[in-house]
Amino acid sequence: ASAQFQLAVPVAVVFAPGSVPGDLPRPLPFRDVQEMEISVNLRTSITSRYETVYRSTTAQEEAALDVATAREADAALHLLQDASLGALTVYVVPETSSHLPQGINVYVGKHRSALVRAGGGLATLRTRLQQLTQVMSFTASSIAAALSDRLPDGQLGPDARRHLKSSLGYEITFSLLNPDPKSHAVDWDIEDAVNRYVQPVLDKLSLVANFSVDSQILYYAVLGVTPRFDKESSSFLLSAHSLPHVINPVEARLGSSAASLYPVLNFLLYVPERSHSPLYIQDKDGAPVSTNAFHSPRWGGIMVYNVETPASPQASLPLHVDVDMVRVMEVFLAQLRLLFGLSREELPPEFLLESPGNEGLADWELDRLLWAHTVENIATVSTTLTSLAQLLDKIGNIVIKDDVASEVYRAVTSAQSAMAKLAVGHLHSAFQASKEAVTSSERAFFDPSLLHLLYFPDDQKFAIYIPLFLPMAVPILLSLAKIVREARQRKKEPTKMD
Repeated sequence: ASAQFQLAVPVAVVFAPGSVPGDLPRPLPFRDVQEMEISVNLRTSITSRYETVYRSTTAQEEAALDVATAREADAALHLLQDASLGALTVYVVPETSSHLPQGINVYVGKHRSALVRAGGGLATLRTRLQQLTQVMSFTASSIAAALSDRLPDGQLGPDARRHLKSSLGYEITFSLLNPDPKSHAVDWDIEDAVNRYVQPVLDKLSLVANFSVDSQILYYAVLGVTPRFDKESSSFLLSAHSLPHVINPVEARLGSSAASLYPVLNFLLYVPERSHSPLYIQDKDGAPVSTNAFHSPRWGGIMVYNVETPASPQASLPLHVDVDMVRVMEVFLAQLRLLFGLSREELPPEFLLESPGNEGLADWELDRLLWAHTVENIATVSTTLTSLAQLLDKIGNIVIKDDVASEVYRAVTSAQSAMAKLAVGHLHSAFQASKEAVTSSERAFFDPSLLHLLYFPDDQKFAIYIPLFLPMAVPILLSLAKIVREARQRKKEPTKMD
């Protein structure tokens, strides 16, 4: 099915006193629309519309900008701007402004706004604005990754298949693997760590999907690869090419994905047994990985946690180990961001990005996720309904119940509504409509009454019924033929006259 997406991004460009370029085409305030085509493939076209309003600062905004640092300005301005999802506000400050450090021309805050140094004329400003919208809303590659199912593999970048597919929910499982409980008694305060580090991120992502978190400790669970001993460092090494083989044996023990409706993200903390300690992970070039962890696209991540060997050989076993959860959670949160495609991309050197702090992701990063997921959801609905239509075409005598029909209508209406909302820049309602469309289309597609196994193809019907009816039909047909023959015979014979 073909789809024409229009993604409208409302942008406000606000000039602080002394920052208005001399070559503006019209006096402030004025509107300007710029369109860009994102080429996906022949069946899917995407137009991004940046609907920009240029205006001067209000008295309140001026007061908010009258602070020492960009971070303080970002916090003060956050209370005054358009907080709707997907909208961007860019404050243009004079070239000599002390808000931005030396050499930095663009500061991206942790909400939905940025500070930009004026710098010359309108052309320079436009270039910076274009770079900024690519960072804060979506890029051709992020939309292409969302539509990866519709693209041939050759067109996709290496990251496109790394991100999790859009889903209504995700299950996160933290597992502690202790293969050698005789030597190590490992304690980890996972509940406190989840509340402190993971929950703020999930609260922020709750708009995107529902999350459930659980944890487990698995004993005697070993990695599927025997590490190599390195004499020089007297440690054990896992090389990059052996990492894919580590997951399968462990996954058999995890047992969480079998009963789950939603994608499961696995985060594993592995405490190596004494006979393989310390254990380090090497990258492709043979250098040690600083985090001693690796991640697997769309699956999760594993971190190796080495235990200090006791100084005296007489130390009583098992050794008591308290896991440093701060170090572990830093790694797992970085992996979580990678799985959701929230990793920070390479930026021009004059850009400065504010760290999102305790929340784990900035508001504009959430918007980036929503743009991609909305487009992906609509594409999924289109594919699901096309598959359903093909199935119904194949089976002529299929019965479509009213509730299935209404789910299909609802899916189509919601998807059209999501497309319309995207075209006017209402990202939040577009995303909600796209989620409803996915739910309805899946309900229709997986309805038990539409199982094609319930309906036999015509050739199978003949194959089943001929052996049953043929033996009975033969004597009946023979006797019918005999009756017809006798009737003809009777007609031919002249009747005897007395």
